Amino acid sequence: MQTKEEVLQDVVIKFAGDSGDGMQLTGSQFTNNTAMLGIDLATFPDFPAEIRAPQGTLPGVSGYQLRFSSDRIFTPGDACDVLVAMNAAALKTNLKGLKRNGKIIVNVDGFDAKNLRLANYPDGVNPLENGSLEGYEVIKMDVTKMTREALKEFEMGTKEKDRAKNMFVLGFLYWMYNRSLDNTIQFLKEKFGKKEDILNSNIKVLQAGYNFGDTTETFTTRYSVEKAKMPAGNYRSIMGNQALSYGLIAASQKSGLQLFLGSYPITPASDILHELSRHKAFGVKTFQAEDEISAITSVIGAAYGGSLGVTSTSGPGMALKAEAMGLAVMLEIPLLICNIQRGGPSTGLPTKTEQSDLLQAYYGRNGECPMPIVSASTPSDCFSAVYEAVRIAVQHMTPVIFLSDGYIANGAEPWKFPQSDELPPIEVNFKKELGHHEETFQPYLRDEKLVRPWAIPGTAGLEHRVGGLEKQNITGNVSYDPDNHQMMVKIRQEKVDKIADYIPEQKLDNGPEKGKVLVLGWGSTYGSIKSAVIDLLAEGYQVSHAHLRYVRPFPKNLGDIIKNFEHVLIPELNNGQLIKIIRDQYLVDAKGYHKIMGIPFTKHEIVEEVKKLL
Repeated sequence: MQTKEEVLQDVVIKFAGDSGDGMQLTGSQFTNNTAMLGIDLATFPDFPAEIRAPQGTLPGVSGYQLRFSSDRIFTPGDACDVLVAMNAAALKTNLKGLKRNGKIIVNVDGFDAKNLRLANYPDGVNPLENGSLEGYEVIKMDVTKMTREALKEFEMGTKEKDRAKNMFVLGFLYWMYNRSLDNTIQFLKEKFGKKEDILNSNIKVLQAGYNFGDTTETFTTRYSVEKAKMPAGNYRSIMGNQALSYGLIAASQKSGLQLFLGSYPITPASDILHELSRHKAFGVKTFQAEDEISAITSVIGAAYGGSLGVTSTSGPGMALKAEAMGLAVMLEIPLLICNIQRGGPSTGLPTKTEQSDLLQAYYGRNGECPMPIVSASTPSDCFSAVYEAVRIAVQHMTPVIFLSDGYIANGAEPWKFPQSDELPPIEVNFKKELGHHEETFQPYLRDEKLVRPWAIPGTAGLEHRVGGLEKQNITGNVSYDPDNHQMMVKIRQEKVDKIADYIPEQKLDNGPEKGKVLVLGWGSTYGSIKSAVIDLLAEGYQVSHAHLRYVRPFPKNLGDIIKNFEHVLIPELNNGQLIKIIRDQYLVDAKGYHKIMGIPFTKHEIVEEVKKLL
């Protein structure tokens, strides 16, 4: 039978299965394959919260959503065109996110009596047989049986053979979307090069899945998506934590400072430690501390000694690091604290995304303890945003909080990576000797930015004392004088406020300069707000979008932009945090739109909310 070819503009696929089924690997391989073809993409990995929930149960479902398109896209899609369900629990969990008439590719072996019971289907009910999937195109495959058949000549146990099931599905999807297997075969060679049986079995099953599509007469259509119209340049697929790590390395190279990361593993920040530990060639030093407090205090020591000190964590770790952050503010040394936010409070939702640490970043320390805050908007934006956070830290002698979240950290998108000479310089000036008017070193003598000098311990003539007790202005001696304390608190605040003179003015991302509604966002809401505003503008609404990178201090012109609109809408993945700060600073009756479900906004939700305001 002749297969016909159909060109699609936009496809959303959700890979879903048990957390042992390798859905994250399958999704990331399909993503890399897509990126190499120059097709725009966005991903949303959805991890189970349990480290190893019982196999086949609803809490154990692991998902990976991928959208790819020949147009520019900014979200992983509101609903799926294709759902790959490896078992009954995966179908039950994800069916509500599938479009009517969408395709469901099911592994029938995952719908036996045991799997149906574990997924809480009533006795005798099988969704593949009771007509409940009418209106969908259901493609049934006995993936387990065909995987074992492909590996019948391999001397491996059934359990080992079954581990390759995800490669069968991947091979079939490569056939369905007209793809080459080459990049995945190369990946398998790099991963399993020394384990010949595992390597050959995975390649064999990958090819078997592809051949299944080619030889069976069930499938009459293959699909392709054309290359996206994107600015010329070299692109690669990148995840947020990877981009953040590369941004830190770039900042280290450009500033001439050795990068030191002191960290304690925590979801979803651990990949930063894993990634940076691979780059010793760039002089990166990584230290896995025994807890959060020793992680940040090791970084304070590194920064005091003249290194680029960075620590990475999530909300619970931020709480533990708060006292040491206060010490870094008092010492006035450059430091970067990367908070990859997750659902809270307490242990909360470790694998789900949330933007609920903004007020913690603003105010979550004892005393008057101001720190600049920089936020990333997308996975690739982590590179330039963290690079800028480092510049602020070293040029303004202050610890800086960098905010990302689980959605940005684990999501992927194409990244047009810069050449070294395209990156702005990060100039660092260590104090090497006494100034003309100094008889002894004055460690808290300030320049026009209110920045004190950075003197490396051991520099002759620049011996000085630091600590957590209040400093006397200029000399840095311990002082309990009430007037001095008031002055130092005001100076430390003014120093942070003054950073607004050294950052770019806020620009509108989209829409007219004056209008009915300004949608003001920060962080990972970027893609859904941008997509919603594009659609609303196309429908003729007077809507604009501004997205904040600099959250403290705000750009100097932000208040003027806000005044140009009748309404301000602030969508956040929290219970209303940026909105409190905006109302406080600009006395504007901003409206909030809050989602606290551990999942991002859809484009449709924001479109509807703006229409309500209008």
